[in-house]
Amino acid sequence: MLFRRRVPVGWQEKLRIALWPRRSWGRSTKYVAKRVLRLSGSPHAIAAGIAAGVFASFTPYLGMHFLIAFAVAYLIAGNFIAAATGTFVGNPLSFPFIWAATYSTGNFILTGSFNSDQNLGGLEGLTHSNIWHLGFSGVWEIVIGIWEPVLKPMTVGAIPLGIFFAVIFYVVTRWATMVFQLNRRHKLAEKARQIRERAIAQFETNKTEEA
Repeated sequence: MLFRRRVPVGWQEKLRIALWPRRSWGRSTKYVAKRVLRLSGSPHAIAAGIAAGVFASFTPYLGMHFLIAFAVAYLIAGNFIAAATGTFVGNPLSFPFIWAATYSTGNFILTGSFNSDQNLGGLEGLTHSNIWHLGFSGVWEIVIGIWEPVLKPMTVGAIPLGIFFAVIFYVVTRWATMVFQLNRRHKLAEKARQIRERAIAQFETNKTEEA
């Protein structure tokens, strides 16, 4: 296949890249920011897309963040590429803090306490070896069993926290996009002016030589 690696990357290397990208998190963040600023679209569309991705990252539904981000971006007229980029906020380094924050916030909203006294509905004895023998109904029971004590408070907590950080990212991204697009227009206008002046100067030089 075209562009396939000559030496396949093992799972250890994939895990290392997920935890610490080759470019480091700092360089990767700068790269992503530059890609976002260069997107075509209005400042609102780009900022709304980023906000949608950030909001989706706070939900506990791993594997569905892109779909959630696209749905939210559609509702608020956001850029889909920016929405996918916004999910970059959710990563192996930030997820532990996000999950802890959404879980505690959700419990506080639902019960008035940051900690939950609910158990896992009898799922404590479930082991990795017998998961494969449960079938669809068994897996569904697991989902139902962890909904009340885990997923429900995380979902409830994700709403206010996700909106809060989405608004912050929206404001910052919109401002940065407006500044970047304004500077780019000024540079393009300056370049066009220089080209026009050189063309006029060349025309006058040719006219003088012919005279």
